[in-house]
Amino acid sequence: MGNNLRVVIAAAGVGRRMGGEINKQYRPLLGRPVLAYSLDVFEAHPGVDEIVVVAHPDEVGYCQREVIEKYGYEKVSAVIAGGAERQDSVWAGLKRLGRDTDFVAVHDGARPLLSRNLIDRLLDAAQEWGAAIPGVIARDTLKMVDRDGFVGHTMDRSVVAMIQTPQVFQYQELLKAYDCAYQDDLLGTDDASLFEVYIGRVKVVPGEVNNIKMTTTEDLLIAEALLRMER
Repeated sequence: MGNNLRVVIAAAGVGRRMGGEINKQYRPLLGRPVLAYSLDVFEAHPGVDEIVVVAHPDEVGYCQREVIEKYGYEKVSAVIAGGAERQDSVWAGLKRLGRDTDFVAVHDGARPLLSRNLIDRLLDAAQEWGAAIPGVIARDTLKMVDRDGFVGHTMDRSVVAMIQTPQVFQYQELLKAYDCAYQDDLLGTDDASLFEVYIGRVKVVPGEVNNIKMTTTEDLLIAEALLRMER
């Protein structure tokens, strides 16, 4: 098996919780769009040879013009239209990649603070296990709550992980998992959930606390502060 790594970036979300006139992946973060930060990391990674960005159907041209061309991303082979659900968008991106793809990383376009080290750890684990995802063990006490808002029981937080992206998989196996999910009309919460059902075990590697997803305006402020600290 070869070791090439290709990337699908899901950037078709509308970010209703953040609000504003522009979708969250294009919101300015220290003067550059959120999406550009994760593209920077994948563009610079020597193991990545192709990136497909999946944008909202109304924003394909905007993404191509204002992000890909403006910042000169040479590894981006295409900006394509996404679907109604994130799963539809990722499926479109997976099918756009060539069949000679060995491993694929699926990443959220609204998660700008990933690192090259994280990609390396995920790829190493995926090469060994077939699938690897980053997870952060919860710091706070976790409680199962019923529909009426009462505590059912306290969970063991040492065995619960908050899962991030990128998620890295052996390409043909993830493709098979997606194909089976559509045949069964199964909508997963993330890419790994489909892999778990149809293929097998998924290895969780230590994620990064700073690898946050831009969901609210407060997340943008936190990301700005983290970037300023790095600089």
